[in-house]
Amino acid sequence: MKAIIHRDHGGPDVLQLVDRDLPVPGPGEVRVRIAVSGINPTDLQARSGPARTKQFSEVTPHLDGAGVIDAVGAGVDRGRVGQRVWLYLVAAGRPTGTAAEYTVVPGELAVPLPDEAGFDVGAALGVPAMTAHRALTVAEDGPRRLRPGALDGAVVLAAGGAGAVGHAVIQLARWAGATVISTVSGPEKARLAAAAGAHHVVDYREGDPAAKIRRIAPDGVDLVAEVALGVNLALDLAVLRARGTIATYANEGGRPVELDVTRHLVLNTRLQFLVLYTAGPQVRAAAAEDVAAALRDGALPVGEEHGLPLTRFPLHRTADAHRAVESGTVGKVVVDM
Repeated sequence: MKAIIHRDHGGPDVLQLVDRDLPVPGPGEVRVRIAVSGINPTDLQARSGPARTKQFSEVTPHLDGAGVIDAVGAGVDRGRVGQRVWLYLVAAGRPTGTAAEYTVVPGELAVPLPDEAGFDVGAALGVPAMTAHRALTVAEDGPRRLRPGALDGAVVLAAGGAGAVGHAVIQLARWAGATVISTVSGPEKARLAAAAGAHHVVDYREGDPAAKIRRIAPDGVDLVAEVALGVNLALDLAVLRARGTIATYANEGGRPVELDVTRHLVLNTRLQFLVLYTAGPQVRAAAAEDVAAALRDGALPVGEEHGLPLTRFPLHRTADAHRAVESGTVGKVVVDM
């Protein structure tokens, strides 16, 4: 089979296309013939990380993807052979990700993909959708699981709604019944956030964004799903209701975060940091179940018309795909087998 590997950390040039033997699933594992591999910023971080973080002599990258189970190991229902699936966190603590024609994963990481959902949709789930689920289920007064009606009456602010996680926040929050506001940095991204389903879109670079959001939500926002905490914290505090939650999954822009402790105390703010790797297996399993339910309801479409443009590369150009993510390509970058 064809696979992408890297033996050393570094830039996209460390990625190589090689031939490898077909992997054999062990007990509890399934082998998936990959159709589409999804790329996340964390895949680039894993590739370029410092040498001291090197765990394996050879790594096939990418956490997420979608394809068809073609073999199963001992203890796995043989009826799963032929099942269409989406994959998540495949390369987390493992040397083999989805940037290959075939990969072997624990059976629980291969989630059934409905027939009506394309492999593009499946490859775009994983890290973005499950991160979005975590962000939407950490509020003190909010639900721990998502379903239609779970967020009825809530106002959710999706920062950066044109990004992959922001896109999933909009879709999942709307599916669960919330009123969704998204902040963006320009007209084109505003168009994408609206296409994803945001009820209101605010360009934070124009006028007084806090005043605009307060006009939409006079009592304040219940929950902020934040992608750039250092840049946006002042705005978040200006629109957050008392006992509201800021769930942050990134700090794009790298601006240091300065806390006005008194203001947070007065608001009884919950500031939740999150990353899937350490969220715990029960949290990840719940997220996968709820994302799968939203998928069955048709709530997570992708593509330009749904607010998440897809940029595609063939497997042998995976290095170019990584460069596209590094250059800030809007939407989702995927690799086709």
